[in-house]
Formats: sequence, structure tokens, C-alpha cells
Amino acid sequence: MEQVECIVVGGGLAGLSAAYGLASAGAEVMVLERGDYSGAKNVTGGRLYVKPIRRFYPELWDEAPYERPVARELVTMMAGGAHTTVEIASDRFTAGQPQSYTVLRARLDQWLAEKVGEKGAMVVPNMKVDELLRKDGKVTGIRAGEDEIGAQVVIVAEGVLRLLSSKAGLTSEPQARHHAIGYKEVIELPAGVIEDRWRLNPGEGAAHLFMGDCTKGMMGGAFLYTNKESISLGMVVGMDDMRRRRDGSESWQLLDEFKELPQIKPLVAGGTVAEYSAHSIPEGGISQVPKLAGDGYVVAGDTAGLSLNALVTVRGMDFAIASGYFAAQAVLKAKEAGDFSAAGLASYEASLRDSFVLRDLETARSIPNVMENPRLFTHYPQAIGRLLESVYTIDDQPQAGIVKKAWRGVRRDFMSVATVKDAWSMRKI
Repeated sequence: MEQVECIVVGGGLAGLSAAYGLASAGAEVMVLERGDYSGAKNVTGGRLYVKPIRRFYPELWDEAPYERPVARELVTMMAGGAHTTVEIASDRFTAGQPQSYTVLRARLDQWLAEKVGEKGAMVVPNMKVDELLRKDGKVTGIRAGEDEIGAQVVIVAEGVLRLLSSKAGLTSEPQARHHAIGYKEVIELPAGVIEDRWRLNPGEGAAHLFMGDCTKGMMGGAFLYTNKESISLGMVVGMDDMRRRRDGSESWQLLDEFKELPQIKPLVAGGTVAEYSAHSIPEGGISQVPKLAGDGYVVAGDTAGLSLNALVTVRGMDFAIASGYFAAQAVLKAKEAGDFSAAGLASYEASLRDSFVLRDLETARSIPNVMENPRLFTHYPQAIGRLLESVYTIDDQPQAGIVKKAWRGVRRDFMSVATVKDAWSMRKI
């Protein structure tokens, strides 16, 4: 059997980050990617928070192929033909080194794979791994078709579906209630049109999230990110909510219907769809993070459930890159000690627990439960829309004062037993 020091299963950001760190230190690394190239099968809404990861491989982040630094944040609540948008623009979002950028994974992952190759690692595309090999409880390599390759350690970064890791007993099988399904289109638009529509200075970007009627009251929402000469427009909906529907709706139809809304049509007008993709998304939070290291293996990125939907921010790529970095450091430490057992690789989980990755997931522990409340996607977008609509409505009757109008709406929609219970459940987020 062919032998290498380390096999990385999956050429996404977590796997490539690990491979980059290992190859930079002179370790023998083989990255196995089942797509035609790194990024061919990887899907994201389109935003990378760079500030948390700048200390990991700092030589990379000034030359990465970003799209636009995010200068404007928008959140829209949609209900019954009305929509309410909160917009935040701050110079601090982009001053100096911007905190986040929009990205396209096909470009970003291919670029990082090239950097990994320059460090001496072997990145092998079109290599579908069929099985993790185990002997006496230890992961010893992989099988791809009829080929078997042994390794001292395997970094499992196969993605959200956990097909290999769950089959090998390293992780649990994914459950619908802990996942969402996302659909995305990349729509080409000229740079000047993008900047005019979102009131952006040249080169700046916007991130826009939507919730409420766009998912027909189901857990989830829509997103729009501006790229250099395109926008990434998508829809995310909870798998369990979608499976419980009995009206014949298909999840992919939500994005088509969203694009036809009068609030959205002007944003995509004149655009050409250049790419369509779909992907499952881990939404279970820290409760679904498995054992992160064992005899001969570590798990990273989406395979490890390292994704965070914090209602107004959605993160995953920065977690993936950080987990790959810490995986590489743990493997190098284990190599030096000649110990690839669970004990020898234990520094991986310890490092993640000391980092923003598991700390932020722990802080957001309550959010997945909060998001199971359908009122978050029905009652509150409707209530906020009704309240502000009443304040701005002028008819042929004598008008009540602004405060009186607002108070009437607050009493009607926000002062009930149900809303008090909701507020109590949200106190920890």
C-alpha cells in the first residue's frame, strides 16, 4: 500500500488551510478533492470574515482574490407586501484592513489550492474517497475505488454531509433538523450598476439579508452579496420545515419566487445568471460538534459542524480556515512526538476551544433553538412592518400623534404572553 504522512480528504477551505500549514513545515501531504478542481463543488453565500483569521498565514490575506470589502450591512424584514430595511454603513467596516469581503468560492479555493501546491503538497482533483480505512480502531488511510493509500494521520474535511466520517463512526449522521438547504445564483451585472443600486463607492460592497415572507414563514432567509461584476443571490430554508410542508412547495422554487417580488426585481434587473448551485448547511451549532480528534484522524470545517448562523451574521469560512490551521499545528506536534493517537492529537480540540471558533459557537449555543420558533419568521416581520407602516400612513382622518400610533402598535403586537415568552427565550443570544 502506498504510504504518505498525511492525507487531507476534501479540497475546501478547511482542508486546504490544513495542507498549507503542513506543507509549509515540510510535511508530506496529499489533498484528495472529488471535484474537477478545488471550489468546483463548494458553495457559500459569499462572505469571508478576514479579521479573525489574519494571524493565520498572514502572508496570504493581502493577495487573496476577494470581490469587494463589505461597507454596507442591510437586513430586510418582509411581510404581506411590505418590507422594512435596516441599513448600517460605517467607515470602520472598511478602514485599514476591512473586516470582511465578498468572495466567489471557485476563485478563492482554486487560488488557495495553487498556494498549497507551491508549498509542495499534492492536490489531486477528481479523486472520490469511498472509505476511511481503520485497523484496531485507528484510522490508517483511505480507499478510493480499488486504490488504497495509507497515512499516519487523516484530516477529514469532506464537507457537511459526513458520508465518510459517519460511515466510519467518527461522527453522527446528519439530521434534517440541524441542517438547511441553500440555493444560489451568481447574476452578472456591470460594476457601475452595482455601485449605483447599492449606493456604494467604487470597489465597495454590500451584504443584504432578508427574513420573513421570503421563506413562507419557515426557518431561513435570503441573502444578496455584491461582487466585482456580479451579485450572489440566494435562499436558505430549514430542511425539517421544508419536509413538513404539505402544499407541494419545492425548496428550489423559493428562490425563483423571491426574484419575482417587486422589492427584488429592480435589484436583479438586466442581470444574466452565470452560475446556479445548491448546498446543505449545518445549522445545529455547538451541540452538533462531534469529537474532533481520535486515533489517526482529526475532523475540520463543515464536517466538524463549525458553522454559525447568528441571525444577522453568518459564518463558516473563517471557522474552516481556522480549524485547518489548528489541525495542521496539532499534526505537526504529533509528528514531532511520534504519536498520532487521540492523545497525541488532543491539542487540536484544545486549540479550537481556546480560539474564537468554539468560543463563538458556545456563546451562540441558544440560537438554534431560538430559530426553531416560527414567530421569528412570521409574527415579528409582520409586526414591525405594521408598526412602521402605521406611523408613515396619512389618510383622510385626523391623525394620532406619532408616539400614540407607535404605542398602539407595540401594545397590539409586542405586549402579549407569547412575546414575553419569546423575549425570555432570546435573553441568552
